[in-house]
Amino acid sequence: MALADRTLLAIGAIWALALIASGIAPYDRTTWLMEVLPVLIAAPVLVATRKRLPLTTLVYALIAIHGLILVYGGAYTYARVPFGFWLQDVLGFARNPYDRIGHFAQGFVPAMVARELLLRVFRIEGRNILNFLVVCVALAISAFYELIEWWAALAMGAGADEFLGTQGDVWDTQWDMFMALTGALLALLVLARRHDRQLARLKKTTAP
Repeated sequence: MALADRTLLAIGAIWALALIASGIAPYDRTTWLMEVLPVLIAAPVLVATRKRLPLTTLVYALIAIHGLILVYGGAYTYARVPFGFWLQDVLGFARNPYDRIGHFAQGFVPAMVARELLLRVFRIEGRNILNFLVVCVALAISAFYELIEWWAALAMGAGADEFLGTQGDVWDTQWDMFMALTGALLALLVLARRHDRQLARLKKTTAP
């Protein structure tokens, strides 16, 4: 069995268990479904592309972690995640910060996925333009997600409050995008070299 197949099998098993556990009695069923929907979309896409475009182990691991962040947040809603309340008490925050963690991951993980696709599929060579495009993609994803939250608010009215998770912060949208930007920049800073090494090894193993 190829490495990508083994990795995806592990991710699938972990995600399946997490989805089952979180979906038994979530705080709000509609919010749970909206929060875990990216996981339900990503899983078949990863499986469908595993032969033609197997990803690095690093990116697969990051996607797996991001999926768990979404599932965990969906089970409780982001404003009620127990780990967030623990952080709030320990760090003295005025609100549950799990939503901030989620949006940080929304920049961190897509940045590395974008970096891999830009290098392998679009053959971007210049590192400056690569980093610029990676950040742009991460911010575009963050902005689009904020539009989804806006559309949910328009469609569901007060019923979207659990999904939005603003906790009364009028600057929540700006904070969400700032955290995504921070995540994308940090991902490039701390993981670029490791990612390059894995890409080099992957190129050798997949070369005809």
